[in-house]
Amino acid sequence: MYRILLVEDDLEMQRLLIEYLKQSGMEVVATDNPNRALEMLENKEKFHLAVLDIMLPQMDGLELCKKIRKINDLPIIMSSARGDISSKVLGFECGADDYLAKSYEPLELIVRINALLKRYSTNAVIIYKDLELDTIKHKVSLQGYLLDLTPAEFEILSLLLTHKGKPYSRESLAQAISSIDSNSSLRSIDTHIRNLRLKLGDDAKAPKYIQSVWGIGYKFCE
Repeated sequence: MYRILLVEDDLEMQRLLIEYLKQSGMEVVATDNPNRALEMLENKEKFHLAVLDIMLPQMDGLELCKKIRKINDLPIIMSSARGDISSKVLGFECGADDYLAKSYEPLELIVRINALLKRYSTNAVIIYKDLELDTIKHKVSLQGYLLDLTPAEFEILSLLLTHKGKPYSRESLAQAISSIDSNSSLRSIDTHIRNLRLKLGDDAKAPKYIQSVWGIGYKFCE
């Protein structure tokens, strides 16, 4: 199920969009507070796409879009009552992937969301030898068989695989992985790595996937 972040201060419009998006099988987290939206993303809450209104209190949607782009690369659709070319260009320059002029039909938003998610999903599957990781569906298969990974194991594998050859310390892994309590012992990282290696059939002494880096932590084999 896709999880959508909706930032809209018109509460009637917000209610209508939530209803239509849920009917289309999407989970929606809605807020009229741009700072709250930014906080959720900074806390590494998982969203597949964001819909941002431009006219927002405290911080407009353009500024919010620019701030999101500094911490997250999720697809963004801007919406505004201003439908002129210069406003659309400004939206794209701030990092938006699509722009909808109000008032639009909810069905049009759903069509654009699906099209944008499909476009992003073409780059969502990462293949390394006999290992395949789908960052959108959160699935990992090895030699065609699905692996039963915990959220923390998936996030660790995804991070290491997308940055092959880059060593990560236990501290940096603990900070980057939202499924791990920041107050947990750093040794919990070793436990997650050990369990992940078991599920991958990986040998720590002759690794195919996850390699220990002495004095630092771990990296994905190049």
